[in-house]
Amino acid sequence: MKHKLVAFLLGLSVLAGCSGQNMADYADTTPPADIKEFFTGPIKGWGVLQDWRGRVVSRFDVDIQGTWEGDTGRLDEYFTYYDGTTQTRIWHIEKTGENTYRGRADDILDEAAGETSGTAIRWAYQMDVPYGDSTIRLTFDDWMYQMNDGVLVNRSYLKKFGFTVAELTLFMQKQ
Repeated sequence: MKHKLVAFLLGLSVLAGCSGQNMADYADTTPPADIKEFFTGPIKGWGVLQDWRGRVVSRFDVDIQGTWEGDTGRLDEYFTYYDGTTQTRIWHIEKTGENTYRGRADDILDEAAGETSGTAIRWAYQMDVPYGDSTIRLTFDDWMYQMNDGVLVNRSYLKKFGFTVAELTLFMQKQ
């Protein structure tokens, strides 16, 4: 029985590894995503967090103010959740190459790695998030897509042991 379980889990991990998107998939898409251009000035956002069943467990609004000096940026994010709680996150972002970035924030572990290709922006990082009376360490796989009219759509896949345990959808618009 133990061997069957191991074989099943290995099969799932192979399937998970074969699926998904790749930055190269977006190389020739437009409008092009430009982190510095989009995240300069005021931005308004609206989001939902869904659990592994797809049930919405949290809704929020976010106000973002972005500033850049050369290849160094700062994003001040002010979240207001529909349950009345608030949260602030300050990102420090650095452009490290033609299409690569790195970012830091107080609640992000180590550094976030970012890259762009065509309309897509991808960020990867880890964060300890509240879970009951404790926290749980999750890996975030953020995919953002530049749309027309100053809109950016963000889909985040929150993973534990390689499995998606929650998803976040955020719509942002430049003000």
